[in-house]
Amino acid sequence: MALVDVLIPTCGRKTGLAVVLSSLVGQTFTDFDVVVSDQTEGESYLESIEIQTLVQALEWHGHRLKLLRNLPRRGMAQQRHFLLEQSQARYVHFIDDDVLLDPPVMERLLGVLRAEGCGFVGCAATGLAYLGDVRPHQQHIELWEGPVRPELFESGRIPRHRCAVNVAANPLHLERKLAPDGRVVRYKVAWVGGANVLYDRAKLLEVGGFSWWDRLPVEHVGEEVLSQWLLIRKYGGCGILPSGTYHLLLPTTIQDRRHEATELFDDLVREYDVNPVGPVSEYALVEQPETKTRGQGVEGA
Repeated sequence: MALVDVLIPTCGRKTGLAVVLSSLVGQTFTDFDVVVSDQTEGESYLESIEIQTLVQALEWHGHRLKLLRNLPRRGMAQQRHFLLEQSQARYVHFIDDDVLLDPPVMERLLGVLRAEGCGFVGCAATGLAYLGDVRPHQQHIELWEGPVRPELFESGRIPRHRCAVNVAANPLHLERKLAPDGRVVRYKVAWVGGANVLYDRAKLLEVGGFSWWDRLPVEHVGEEVLSQWLLIRKYGGCGILPSGTYHLLLPTTIQDRRHEATELFDDLVREYDVNPVGPVSEYALVEQPETKTRGQGVEGA
């Protein structure tokens, strides 16, 4: 059994999936297996020559792959729950089917997660098309000076202002300032978009994983945000620079974004007794317009 299971949800994005799998072939960290869950209706592209060539390349390098179909579509929370059920690894690495990864990304994520013992570590997906769009007003970043600690997130008291550093090309501009030599910088987050996040599987399951998927309508957003809020509250979590994660800027597969999974937060805190393990890090709120959990995307606002 590998140390990490890479879990990839896909739907209607053969090219995007091919880019992700190509990125995995070149990773400096190699102790991982891969599970792909396809929700494309009609004929699947998992058997296409492009995807099969990449599967064979990964298998040649010693990785085991599962290519699964998960239909009918019952929402992204169910898709993530289905993938999580396939894993017995110590760590699970959720990667969406619309990103390109630098070779050291997995190694950096795992190094930080093992050193900190927190719930998750994520790399924000950046938009290279926004390199010329410098946004100093969105680049206030809160660095972790000491160990990553739990933060007592509560409804109505989530530091949503932190997500601004993750939009557009802000992580790349901050990387030039804070990590020009490639050293890893840890920073505080409200959440990291689910495109590239490494979780401690046992800790994720302790706060419910995505097992609550059936309480949501099929069309919903914010399922990974909800799980990360719970993990931050109990174990802490962080983002890191360099991100090394580039968004392909493909159209979203979720058109109806009215229903937020985060509405379940209070119920899940009670049901799973989500209280901090160890000392708590205090945080401040910044007044700003309401920020949707997944409305911003890479482009930002």
